[in-house]
Amino acid sequence: MEEEEARPAGTFRRIVRYPATLLVLAIFAAFLAGFLATLVNSAVGPHKGNIASLIVAIVSAAIFVGVYAAFCLVVEGRPVREFALRGAATELGAGLAIGLVLFSTVVAVIAAFGGYRVIGYHDASVLIPVLGISIVSGFTEEIMLRGWFFRLTEKWLGSWAALALSAALFGALHLGNPNATLLAGVAIMLEAGIMLAAIYMITRRLWAAIGVHAAWNFAQGGIYGIPVSGGAMDGLIRPDIRGSELLTGGAFGAEASPPAIVIATAFGLVLLYIAWRRGRFIAPSWVRNRQSAGAQE
Repeated sequence: MEEEEARPAGTFRRIVRYPATLLVLAIFAAFLAGFLATLVNSAVGPHKGNIASLIVAIVSAAIFVGVYAAFCLVVEGRPVREFALRGAATELGAGLAIGLVLFSTVVAVIAAFGGYRVIGYHDASVLIPVLGISIVSGFTEEIMLRGWFFRLTEKWLGSWAALALSAALFGALHLGNPNATLLAGVAIMLEAGIMLAAIYMITRRLWAAIGVHAAWNFAQGGIYGIPVSGGAMDGLIRPDIRGSELLTGGAFGAEASPPAIVIATAFGLVLLYIAWRRGRFIAPSWVRNRQSAGAQE
């Protein structure tokens, strides 16, 4: 009798923990995290100051981390490896530095061709709201796109399919942003979709990808005063951005510019090569199952 009762429980766990099922459950988990974050934002009110906004951003990021951790522990029945604390400071710090250097390089190239010029400065207080936006986007988008979608799709369909699908999804999600164009969506797909997935593949954690994502956005809006994914904002620098949209990225921001596409995509491809050399690519689940069955014979 005990054996018969154990078998359905085992079957239920296998169904729940099948990657396709986990992907569906992850969607619900993401909606739950977003709902809880919205409640916090609503509780503080629409007229909150810069510091309150920053606190709300930190709390929102913590909610997503908490829901992700609960998903790993309860639904998947495994440790939360993507947020392991050992080495977290190093990986996060490296990611922040990479994001800052990458975007600064993009701005330097645009400036060299006459598309960006400094005409003044804003007070340092403008950095606070951009910092909040960068924290939220870095944590929430990396958890949803790399922590859930890429990781679970990779477990199911393999690394190449997960890379293509997650990059395409990341680009498509930005098409709904203000001032978005098809070029902007393709740019996000190539430069960020490839690079951030490759960083996750190398580290198998989210700290470095979060750092790159947050620092890229912070440098773009907070330091250089360039629209972040279509959203205009004041930065520490007051720029004069002029010239062809093919140079500057237009109203969407420098993310949609050829310099950003070339620089970030090239860096992402280098990271992919490193991941491949280190054996970080995963075959589709049916190939792994066939290989496992062959090894047991």
